[in-house]
Amino acid sequence: MCYYNGQRVSRDEFIRLMDLEKAVMNYDFLDQEIHEGFNYGNIAVLRPTEDKCNFDIVQMEWGFIPSYTKNREDVKKMRFGYKDGNGKWHQAYTTLNAKGEELLMKDENTGREKMFRKAALERRCLILSSEFYEWRHLYRLNKRTNQPLKTADKYPYHIGLKNKDYFFIAAIWQNWTDKDTGETVDTVALVTTEANPLMRQIHNSKNRMPTMLPDELAWEWMMQDLSEERITELATYQINTSEMEAYTIEKDFRTTGTPTKAFVYADVPELTYEVN
Repeated sequence: MCYYNGQRVSRDEFIRLMDLEKAVMNYDFLDQEIHEGFNYGNIAVLRPTEDKCNFDIVQMEWGFIPSYTKNREDVKKMRFGYKDGNGKWHQAYTTLNAKGEELLMKDENTGREKMFRKAALERRCLILSSEFYEWRHLYRLNKRTNQPLKTADKYPYHIGLKNKDYFFIAAIWQNWTDKDTGETVDTVALVTTEANPLMRQIHNSKNRMPTMLPDELAWEWMMQDLSEERITELATYQINTSEMEAYTIEKDFRTTGTPTKAFVYADVPELTYEVN
């Protein structure tokens, strides 16, 4: 989930976290309506400076690359899957997202840290976003048996915050070096949490959503020295449904050039949920 994200921030806006301001100047990469995760392109990230008194707005490759991955060929295998010399297919492993509940996990048998733990402890950042997109799965009834069909119809939704042009998503980052070529790149994973009442209606196939943090918590996540307990609390934070808005858009929104334009489907029922 959360593999499609929007980043549309105009140059005359500024980013405010508590009392700290940083002007947004000359960031051409912020004027993009859709970042498709499986393209593994660059995405706008707020990363704290070394002294954690300020932050920089940088581009990072969306798709966390583990330090043990040797080269780009290994990265490609991890991201897209591959067939080994014996003809056995190895499934792709997606690191676009990291579950907030599992960030600090260790292997139960060896006690070794899992992929995201060190980054969650030491390299927390924020993804700057204006909106994101998810698909709602609805099952039509078989006209003969009156039972739900096995294959769902999928309807895309545009999702954002009310009266806000942008918001912050918890993330973790990793600097990775290709051991063959010496290429060095910063990579990032978006943190997700359990869906709130609104998102349980929309992302009803997986019941997940981005960990969207209000300004003060975003600042804390990025800048403060935190206990493991607090890291998990922030990583699994659920923004209140009442702060969010969502509406259906055209199924081919990725190619129409109008991904923020509402589109009404006659066969899609209204969202019904209680505000948490």
